[in-house]
Amino acid sequence: GGDGQTWTKLVLASVSAAVAETATFPIDTIKTRLQLPQGTSAVHDLWRAPGGLLGLYSGLSPALLRHLFYTPIRIVAYERLRAIAAPEASLLGKALAGGLSGVLAQVVASPADLIKVRMQADGRLLSQGLQPRYAGIFDALKKIIQIEGFWGLWRGVFPNAQRAFLVNMGELACYDNAKRFIVNKEICGDNIYAHSLASVASGLSATALSCPADVIKTRMMNQAAGKGTKIIYRNSCDCLVKTVKYEGLMALWKGFFPTWARLGPWQFVFWVSYEKFRYAVGLSSF
Repeated sequence: GGDGQTWTKLVLASVSAAVAETATFPIDTIKTRLQLPQGTSAVHDLWRAPGGLLGLYSGLSPALLRHLFYTPIRIVAYERLRAIAAPEASLLGKALAGGLSGVLAQVVASPADLIKVRMQADGRLLSQGLQPRYAGIFDALKKIIQIEGFWGLWRGVFPNAQRAFLVNMGELACYDNAKRFIVNKEICGDNIYAHSLASVASGLSATALSCPADVIKTRMMNQAAGKGTKIIYRNSCDCLVKTVKYEGLMALWKGFFPTWARLGPWQFVFWVSYEKFRYAVGLSSF
């Protein structure tokens, strides 16, 4: 039935996301460290990565935890919304469906995302010989609730939801449209080539749309509110204004290449695995 299919899709999306996340996680860590105001150059960061190559995987567990919620919800919600809007929905309709499913998924997954960003930034403290703030996921969860309250877990949820809207608008609608275009124009069949080409297009459009929101999200989430800490940015708007004022407009695309170097392969690994898994269990292609 429909519900059994929905569960299958949720599970397959989780597994594909976990594969994509593990494959591209080190790039994400470098990107996060680049986007913080005192970011170093990427190559230098790679060679002197705290904890060596394994240090680039610090924060993988909360990242996987986040994708257990985030990706399945957005992928399945998008398919549902697309079905309601009619199969031949316009690009605008698909963009809206993508954006809305992204927001829904992000609100649910926000605490896991917050922990992920903090644990990745902690990798930096290690490099300076300092004690990291959190010992692990549960320690982070406990400390954040103790110090910042339960709703502290949703710190940065607004910039995050804005970013999720843009990313998913770019990613889901673009992947969907590009794949239909490739198949309809008979450039190739609905196969791994089509999925690869469409995933590259979706990675580029998602990066261009989301990079500014991503820079702001990273900066907002990294500043912990607590006694005696200096708050640099009052809110996302303030962060946007100050970033542009002190670092120029292009600072909003800081880390564009690492972001794309991350989103691109992520999209590729995710979509190709997801389509293959769907095919394997006898579901229609996305």
